[in-house]
Amino acid sequence: MFSPSPSLTWREGEILRDGRPHRILSGAVHYFRMHPDQWEDRLRRLAAMGANTVDTYVAWNFHERVEGEFDFTGWRDVARFIRIAAEVGLDVFVRPSPYICAEWSNGGIPFWLSGRTSALRTSDPVFLDAVDRWYDALIPQLEPLQAVHGGPIRLVQVENEYGSFGSDAVYLAHQRDALRSRGIVELLTTADGTTSDMVVSGSIPEVMGTFTFGTGVQAAVDLRRDDHHLMCSELWGGWFDHWGEKHHVRSADSMISTVAELLDEGGSVSLYMAHGGTNFGLWAGANHDGTHIQPTITSYDSDAPIGEDGSLGDKFHALRAAFAPFHSGDLPPIPDAPEHQPAASAPLVRTVGLLDVVRAQPVAATAPQPLTFEQLGAEDGLVGYEADLSFPPASTLSILGLRDRAIVFLDDARVGVMEHDGDHTVILPAAGGSGRLTIVVESLGRINYGPLTGELKGILRGVVVNGRRYVHGWAHRVLPHDAPPPASVGSDARDGRAVASLTVARPADAWIALPGSTKSMVWLNGFLLGRLWDRGPQVTLYAPGPLWREGENEIVVLDTDRLGATVEIREAAEYGDVEEFIGS
Repeated sequence: MFSPSPSLTWREGEILRDGRPHRILSGAVHYFRMHPDQWEDRLRRLAAMGANTVDTYVAWNFHERVEGEFDFTGWRDVARFIRIAAEVGLDVFVRPSPYICAEWSNGGIPFWLSGRTSALRTSDPVFLDAVDRWYDALIPQLEPLQAVHGGPIRLVQVENEYGSFGSDAVYLAHQRDALRSRGIVELLTTADGTTSDMVVSGSIPEVMGTFTFGTGVQAAVDLRRDDHHLMCSELWGGWFDHWGEKHHVRSADSMISTVAELLDEGGSVSLYMAHGGTNFGLWAGANHDGTHIQPTITSYDSDAPIGEDGSLGDKFHALRAAFAPFHSGDLPPIPDAPEHQPAASAPLVRTVGLLDVVRAQPVAATAPQPLTFEQLGAEDGLVGYEADLSFPPASTLSILGLRDRAIVFLDDARVGVMEHDGDHTVILPAAGGSGRLTIVVESLGRINYGPLTGELKGILRGVVVNGRRYVHGWAHRVLPHDAPPPASVGSDARDGRAVASLTVARPADAWIALPGSTKSMVWLNGFLLGRLWDRGPQVTLYAPGPLWREGENEIVVLDTDRLGATVEIREAAEYGDVEEFIGS
């Protein structure tokens, strides 16, 4: 009877690869944050950096957007990504959910599940049943690609930074056993911050503990358990950005000093991120500081050694020099710089206002009280809430439990804007009256870290006049975001849909800007690139070469606030004003 044994083991603080002493020199590269036609290019750049391993999360909600419908094709073909890594000569460190954080929508947990149970990441039967069904679909994609079967997978993570979230040891044991019982035999790991309570709450028997930090190697040395190997599964070489903040950077000298300290201690490292990529579509998550929601920008460049477009910075060369002594031969050659389209611009032609875009959608449901996004099956984006309204003179309208931003219309007139963290009240026309109330609610990103992970979106508790009388009788219209909104014959509205045509001689990477626009979703040839917001810091959207076509290309913009006059292709990324930041 075949009884496989893991290809990576630890003994007396040392990692052994097929029985020989080994260092894991890894970098995080997420298949779901880059176009699949670019997977090989980015992995070759990682190998040229001197990495011997690639680390990737598996984002559950990317594969099971509709409950019970699993997709492992095209952009979601994680097995293909792993096979390409093997062809490039890299080992693979898989971090397969159910929770990934990663500044990814809902931390990777499907919205339909978080809408059903508040007991996420616990031994709650509802949660475990969904996880088990997910693993029944996912693990067969991974199990044949383990090193014991000749594949590149040598490490598999159980959960993610659980010690900073909960204390359900039964749940953690279930996750370990769920992997083992489905045939995962390779080295299992956990990852937690460098505090004793995180390590205690996140540890699992028979699983090697690792750490996540930006600095603080000595704290990890002191907290390392028993004879476990010293490893940082996320060494933060850069940081992500929220809308309204500055662009976070970390100098190459600062990063490499921590890497060198870890290597000098005999440790292994996975740089987070080695290539950050892009939160295409509406996959960017959000944080919450206890008072304010903090939506993450579309770019996940993270000031990484390998840029969003594959460009190579000082950190790349510093790591290549640091990793080279751990290789017996020469490192792979450095790939050529990526090609970019030249600067260009085109007029944005307004076609239909936001209110008409909403009204063009069918009514998805009616109810006495407003329904949440989850009740409507709305993953993210925009939902229109409509009801008849009557009100006396000198009235106000308030939303109870707004998540996250609302544009309020009475008949055809815009009344005001409300935000999650601001005033949820608008002043109605002074004379009083009646009309058709439309509230367009936008989810700014599902929270991906902390106790509010899984929070619902939309209008949670109702709409009231003068703080006391409910508005009842709601119709709901869900705006699909997998395709741009339909065209119309023209509009003089300041907001809404606009279209531009750009002709390119040869498809190549480009950076798209919308000068004068306020808060936009942008589609290129039918693919939603993401959001731009004039709050910054991000000014340009990355538009990868494989999405362009020779000749005419269509760009569609939907702006909730104000459309500018043009769309521009710029020759370089613009991430806004910067500040040095290491992470926390």
